[in-house]
Amino acid sequence: MSQSTNNLAADIWSLADLLRGDFRQSQYGRIILPFTLLRRLECVLESSKDAVLKQVPVVEQMKLPDEAQEKLLLRATGGLSFYNTSPMDLATLGETGIKANLERYIQCFSKDAREIFDHFKFAEFIGLLNDANLLYKVVQKVRTMDVSLKAVSPHEMGLVFEELIRRFAESSNDTAGEHFTPRDIVRLTTALVFMEDDDALTKPGIIRTIYDPTAGTGGFLSAGMEYVHELNPQTVMRAFGQELNPESYAICKADMLIKGQDVSNIKLGNTLSSDQLYANKFDYMLSNPPFGVDWKKIEGDITGEHSLKGFDGRFGPGLPRVSDGSLLFLLHLISKLRDVKDGGSRIGIILNGSPLFTGGAGSGESEIRRYILEADLLEAIVALPTDMFYNTGIATYVWVLSNKKGAERKGKVQLINGVNLCGKMRKSLGSKRNVMDESDIATITRCFGQFEVVDARELDKPAEQKSNRGRQAANPKAEAPKTFASKIFAAHQFGYRRITIERPLRLSWQFSDERIATLRFAPGALNGAMQWLYAEYGQDHWRDDADCEHYGQLAAYHDEIRLHFKRHFADLKEKQIKDLLDAETWLAQKRILLKARAVQPIIGSAQSDDFNAYEGALKAASKKAGITLDAKEKKQIADAVGWKNPAAEKVIKKQYKETRTQAAAPLYGLFAVKGEIIEYQTDGDLRDFENIALDPTRPVNEINEAYFIKEVQPHVPDAWIDASKRDAKDGEIGIVGFEIPFNRHFYQYQPPRPLEEIDADLDAVSAEIMALLREVHS
Repeated sequence: MSQSTNNLAADIWSLADLLRGDFRQSQYGRIILPFTLLRRLECVLESSKDAVLKQVPVVEQMKLPDEAQEKLLLRATGGLSFYNTSPMDLATLGETGIKANLERYIQCFSKDAREIFDHFKFAEFIGLLNDANLLYKVVQKVRTMDVSLKAVSPHEMGLVFEELIRRFAESSNDTAGEHFTPRDIVRLTTALVFMEDDDALTKPGIIRTIYDPTAGTGGFLSAGMEYVHELNPQTVMRAFGQELNPESYAICKADMLIKGQDVSNIKLGNTLSSDQLYANKFDYMLSNPPFGVDWKKIEGDITGEHSLKGFDGRFGPGLPRVSDGSLLFLLHLISKLRDVKDGGSRIGIILNGSPLFTGGAGSGESEIRRYILEADLLEAIVALPTDMFYNTGIATYVWVLSNKKGAERKGKVQLINGVNLCGKMRKSLGSKRNVMDESDIATITRCFGQFEVVDARELDKPAEQKSNRGRQAANPKAEAPKTFASKIFAAHQFGYRRITIERPLRLSWQFSDERIATLRFAPGALNGAMQWLYAEYGQDHWRDDADCEHYGQLAAYHDEIRLHFKRHFADLKEKQIKDLLDAETWLAQKRILLKARAVQPIIGSAQSDDFNAYEGALKAASKKAGITLDAKEKKQIADAVGWKNPAAEKVIKKQYKETRTQAAAPLYGLFAVKGEIIEYQTDGDLRDFENIALDPTRPVNEINEAYFIKEVQPHVPDAWIDASKRDAKDGEIGIVGFEIPFNRHFYQYQPPRPLEEIDADLDAVSAEIMALLREVHS
């Protein structure tokens, strides 16, 4: 922002001095913004006002419908998209009856302009100002502002509005960055998106459409139109947008009115849940969706469209986690791509780091990245400096997408590391401390346009200013040089196939007294509470005899038990508490305990390291003891007497004869043992996953097996690949995932300082501490 626009914004915001005391800080913007808009509209209309007033009686005599009258009056404006039929202006409203005069003045605007003030609920604040005897004073101050087109260009006025919104957001504790994007970022993104369209930038009479689904105050739409107009004034740009915030929408609509755009193309509402331009496709799309905002409130609409419409809707490729909707906006923009035969489209969207890598193979985020890369839509990603936005200092990236890539870009993606292309601002604006100048923007756009690889090149940028507080190291660590770099990758290089590595379950078992005793208590959530109850109320009173009438009886202690549970077992639900207080729960566990004790003398209490013999031994002992065990009892006893032991034998799941149709495949868990095929139980705790880089030139199984033999088998010889885990799309073993590890590709290793220097610093600090201690004790 230039000093002149900053001064103008500060002068306008000084209206707050009049409001202080009678209005809350959070209300300042709701008064200052619409008054500024009103004055801007008035200044723009000044040259056509007389012509419109002369035409009013002529049109009224025709007694036409309102819409027809409006069209005739618009002709008198000399090309503007709005008018005002009141003979008054802010300077002639007078002091007496100013409330009624101002309301009448606003009602005399054409329909689209009038609706702008409705979104600000301006009439309500006019009444509040009048009640506080401030309306005349505010109007008198506003009418002196020179915000005419001659004094303040549309671009500068956009900057003024953004600064006013930033101040409004600060005063109301709101998030300014949700309403507009810094103009240096807008300029860069616009340049990246438009630079490939030679026709729009050079030929006369070209018509192009531009769209922003998160329009804010219209900064991206204005910048896109200004960019093209600077290079080719004869290009016609038609703006479309949708915005959720009513105040931002009103400013955007006013800006488009002043620029002569059809403001019916600017919509109010949630783009994701209610796309009001659903039938439209666009040439250019620019967006800065909110970072990390969840979409839980509209989850039903999104999941419904995904499930019912699939790829015929906007969200066919997948859905990201509900905590971050950034990729939903990207999918929405992709759905608006014009068909290639109709000229295709280009997209520029600003995202944080999360969409690059969040979500593993098969997740919604990964599937969205997969769709974008396999469809060859992604042209480039540019890493921006931190501290570039008003409401956050996190890392951000510009994604450039297109369905009309040039031949040299087919199947490729360019990553540009521009994190050091910035300078410090003289004065921070919220979290924005850095700014990109024209040379920084030119460096990135030139690199993108030339589609070139740039090895890390040191920039002529000043070093970071370090704090001089505290003790300074004698040999400080050298700062990493500020560099610029660009790399080009094949799209498949961001993909990998995640295979599941299984290992056999190895169990030992033993019918010892200690292990059998654990059967007294139910497994899971009830276990800990049952142990406490037994120690407190049952150990000295309950017998394991069949004729013990008191076993599990806790009715006399319900109140104190519930109080203890509330303090020490707060996670227990009411149903679980009722089960714990029910004697049948205890008796059921006692029956299992007694059955295990009945088979113990037959099986013995020695440890066995071969669990494959367990089931046969238990079956024979149960038959001999004359007891029956249901499936639940068998499982509880097995869990009690068995445990994992790396030295034990592998537990067999299946075994069958080796045949021509069922041959051994040890890499996939089918092992040949003495003429039989053995399949082992898997140990979930030892399950692991390996990510294998995609290589479209080789068969999938060949790649997987070569990797497994080289990287896995030497370390865990008994492991195998789970062949049942297959990709839903290509049916091959392993699930395909995509991520873009931007930082990994541009990481610059910085060697640590020599140990001698570190030791010297430690010695110096130690000596300083000892000297201070001696002073204390002296």
